[in-house]
Amino acid sequence: MAKFLVIAEKPSVAQSLAKNLSAYQREDGYLEGNSCIVSWCLGHLAEYAPPEIYDEKYEKWQFEDLPIIPEVWNVQVSEDKKKQFEVLCSLMNREDVAYLVNGCDAGREGELIFKRVYDLAGCQKPVKRLWISSMEDEAIQKGFQTLKDGKEYAGLCNAAVCRAQADWLIGMNATRAYTTRYFKRLVVGRVQTPTLSMLTERKEKIEHFKKEAYYKVSLSDGKLTVTSENIQSEAEADELRKLCDGEEAMVTKVKKAQKRISPPKLYDLTSLQREANRYFGYTAQKTLDMLQELYEEKMVTYPRTDSQYVTEDMKETVETLADEMTDFLPFLKSEQSGGNAERVINNTKVSDHHAILLTKEAVEKGMGGLSDGKKNLMMLIGQQLVQATGEDYLYEQTEISVQCKEHEFATKGKLPVQMGFKEVEEAFRKYCVKDKKSDEPDNKTGLPEVYEEGMILVSVKAEKSTHYTSPPKMFTEDTLLAAMETAGNKEFDSETEKKGLGTPATRANIIEKLVSSGYAERKGKQILPTAAGCELIHVMTENLKSASLTAEWENQLLMMEKGKIRDDEFMDGIVSMITEILSVCRAIPEEERSRFQTAREVIGKCPICGSDVYEGKSNYYCSDRSCPFALWKSNRFLESMKKSMDKKMAVELLKRGRTHIKGLYSKKKDSKFDADLVLGVEDGKARFSLEFPKKKTNSNKKKK
Repeated sequence: MAKFLVIAEKPSVAQSLAKNLSAYQREDGYLEGNSCIVSWCLGHLAEYAPPEIYDEKYEKWQFEDLPIIPEVWNVQVSEDKKKQFEVLCSLMNREDVAYLVNGCDAGREGELIFKRVYDLAGCQKPVKRLWISSMEDEAIQKGFQTLKDGKEYAGLCNAAVCRAQADWLIGMNATRAYTTRYFKRLVVGRVQTPTLSMLTERKEKIEHFKKEAYYKVSLSDGKLTVTSENIQSEAEADELRKLCDGEEAMVTKVKKAQKRISPPKLYDLTSLQREANRYFGYTAQKTLDMLQELYEEKMVTYPRTDSQYVTEDMKETVETLADEMTDFLPFLKSEQSGGNAERVINNTKVSDHHAILLTKEAVEKGMGGLSDGKKNLMMLIGQQLVQATGEDYLYEQTEISVQCKEHEFATKGKLPVQMGFKEVEEAFRKYCVKDKKSDEPDNKTGLPEVYEEGMILVSVKAEKSTHYTSPPKMFTEDTLLAAMETAGNKEFDSETEKKGLGTPATRANIIEKLVSSGYAERKGKQILPTAAGCELIHVMTENLKSASLTAEWENQLLMMEKGKIRDDEFMDGIVSMITEILSVCRAIPEEERSRFQTAREVIGKCPICGSDVYEGKSNYYCSDRSCPFALWKSNRFLESMKKSMDKKMAVELLKRGRTHIKGLYSKKKDSKFDADLVLGVEDGKARFSLEFPKKKTNSNKKKK
């Protein structure tokens, strides 16, 4: 009997899929049922091979060997995942397997994970695609009933491959180019470098900011205070204050208008990460990790979405969920439930996945047993649904203008008329963010009702106040995510569908890479560029730092997903950029290339090529990167005698070819001894030997 093979991204997902397919027979690396087999990939089973796999010469980083552009891409299985890959290969090639089902996460990365394994296994069998937005049983069953031909996702797959290859090409070539030209490891990334550039630019704006004073003059009759516009000159402000102090003023305008603010949208991944950072201080990566776990636990819908809407067929689900939130969320009252699902329905703004929602299963289970972090995210998602389907916030705004000595003064006030969705927002803040103050000023102050147009204010008091311009604020993870999302907007027309650096699914990882590489650091909620990060950006070309160019690439990848551009068009642009990068690096003048070398101490001269030898973290290396010579601080020869290479020893070896060492350890004799360490060179590598000084005779002692 023919069967189909389902390949999931992770074991936990595979188990949920297998349960709904009645595949209960557990085997080594898979589950089997009467009609199907379910296995898994362990995330990225395979990655693009490093350059040295294509040619041994790439083991040495040399500018002359660039660019590195594979004709045929080599994909390697990581050592710790080879066993599972072999299981998948065996299952794919089983005679009773008629076709495969790609059950990896329904997105760009899921396509890439499946394709690499499929291609590596040399599989030719037909592929169907499972595309679901929830791990609930009902969603899984419906997904298997509506499987689509894998060919329908060819555009998405091409975009996934091109994104990965572009990142590899720019990362490998630009990193090696800048590292070899500047004699310092400089890590370059297609998306992380323009992101770092934004951090660096903001830091420099703050450091170079010069605050400027400006002034305001306010008039008061004891009940109402009105204020002038900003005045740049203090003398002018002083003159206005003197002119108006104790004089009469006339009310020239009293205008009342009812204003409304519409409810917020539902969460996509980026907006949820931003608010989780603002309310709870969670990093984007922590939020994504917790959401992924909640998704696999069937508590929330698919997290890596860029949509803030749902489709028409979900109207009843949304209404039911919103209604149930009053019982699910401990801070809501029955009258605070939403229910206007029409606000969040827009079929045209839902592409791969709808906005993030709690699941029916989550409402049934409740939040018992969840960590505090997951509970906070669940409450954040739940209250957002109630807000988004709630009523408008209505308030009455009053504007009063006053004229004194032909100068205008004004004030505004507002009073809530209908709290609407803001009632839910305030209840959430009080319950979940007890020690945090609202980021918004309290503007719920009305103005006295007694004022009418034409009224005279007798003997007003005039006062001058001094204010200062403020520098831009350092990025937090919240504001950095917002900047990444909108990067390059000015360069796109309003019809462009997607803009920004990276995607909702990759932005958290980009930030983490900057931190782990030492180019950015967290300081409280702020995320700052390090000195190394600023150094890197200062030597980068404009195109590598360009948020607009990188955002345009992201837009092209989206167009590729929809079949609007070919993959070779996109890759031609990447290759052209690499050519341009190498051209710029080739022209870097010698004095500029040594900008990172000025503070380095010369340890000695290389015994092979005569170049200067510098101290590194783990060795003393030749400044000519094409020369293989190095003295390693830890090497087997010295470690066997319980010694390591220090700077004094390195200096002696390079100067005289030998150095005397005391206290070497002999394992055989279990004792210590003294000897000369002698340096030799063989095949371009350092080789060591020991020489023992001759014992001095008694006659020599007498002569002394």
